[in-house]
Amino acid sequence: MNDIKNKVAYITGGSKGIGYGIAKVLLDQGMKVAITSRTLAAAQAAADALTSDKASILALESDVSSMASEARAVEQVIKHFGQLDVLVANAGVGHFASIENLGEEDWKSMIDTNLTGVFNSVKASIDPLKQSQGYIITISSLAGTNFFATASGYNASKFGLVGFSQAIMMDLRQYGIKVTTIMPGSVATHFADHVPTDADAWKIQPEDIGQLVADLLHMPSRTLPSKIEVRPSIPGK
Repeated sequence: MNDIKNKVAYITGGSKGIGYGIAKVLLDQGMKVAITSRTLAAAQAAADALTSDKASILALESDVSSMASEARAVEQVIKHFGQLDVLVANAGVGHFASIENLGEEDWKSMIDTNLTGVFNSVKASIDPLKQSQGYIITISSLAGTNFFATASGYNASKFGLVGFSQAIMMDLRQYGIKVTTIMPGSVATHFADHVPTDADAWKIQPEDIGQLVADLLHMPSRTLPSKIEVRPSIPGK
């Protein structure tokens, strides 16, 4: 996929944060992009902010925890753009508390979004990606291999996502579909109710992950970086 101009990317959770940063870079490089949010209003507001070229972007409402919702979203992408070349499974949530205080609903929210949600997005996209010999990129976390206190649910979802991504990479490469999981460390986003400020300048910026995604798409077809850990160059003080 060395020439990505006019290729089509579907980005879940693309209305803010990492998903938004990825969408911006891919649009700037000439791709067509569909982004989702849980509400159409949020997705449309992000689409309007991302580009004035309305022919290159599609805003969709989808809940990744629902297979039916993801299937509808992918159908809309195909109907609108005529193809699907890249899935970026980015939607994610985090709730942090000791296991003594972690509630059942917070646990279910993380598993349903961070793990089952990616399963749903992938299953909905496999057939069109077979046709395009496309690319699946999952956004995991360094928390997918590094456990820490207060993160039992988040660790479980991201450890599972890393394993899932590596296994489907083995399943799907026979069809010419590439699969990579990206595992960022600290990123300057609104994740877990954080509000980015100038104090977050040391962190990875969302568009940095976007550039990484673009670089992956430009890799020679014979080469597959299947798992990428990415950290801030210099840790915060």
